[in-house]
Amino acid sequence: MKFTNIITSDEAFEAFCEEVGKPSELAANKVISSIDAHCEAFIKKSPFLTMASANKDGACDVTPRGDDPGFVHVIDENFLFIPERPGNKRMDSAHNILSNPHVGLLFFIPGLGETLRINGKAHICRDSELLDACMAKGKRPLFGVLVEVKECYIHCAKAFLRSGLWKPESWIDQEERPSVAKMIKAHTEFDKKTEQDIERSLEESYAKRLY
Repeated sequence: MKFTNIITSDEAFEAFCEEVGKPSELAANKVISSIDAHCEAFIKKSPFLTMASANKDGACDVTPRGDDPGFVHVIDENFLFIPERPGNKRMDSAHNILSNPHVGLLFFIPGLGETLRINGKAHICRDSELLDACMAKGKRPLFGVLVEVKECYIHCAKAFLRSGLWKPESWIDQEERPSVAKMIKAHTEFDKKTEQDIERSLEESYAKRLY
């Protein structure tokens, strides 16, 4: 498929930005370089975040992380620690971090439209004290992601207002939602497993292997 009007140069993009307009003084000056008391309070109330990473070639990946509010440990104004809970064992983010340490984090608080964005440099960390501090349900994580914070700022609520994400009345009915089991079966082409087998496997994993 051929697409037209693709912007490929800095000059063309700068010209386009004239149409977009300049950021407000508030938006242009809201970035800070460390975790202040306000950011720490936001992180401690957040039960969910997404982490963007990329490998050495720039191929990107975004993964969700979630637990009880405060599961992300704020060490000080410059560092935070994200414990690694059991997942699919692919270790995509960890592999990316080892070849390219730059990450972007987006913290969510249910019901709040604004999000907290943090960018920084990540390390795969097995510090015993940090792992002990992040135990959950009696389980100690095997490792975590230590993030050296470079940028912190609040992102506005417009995407949430447009999407109605926190409005249950806007959610689609259960029967209209995509079948995850059907998608996994189609993507893996694994003939030995039925959709029902996959559904049972997912339910068992969610029930028994969260921690």
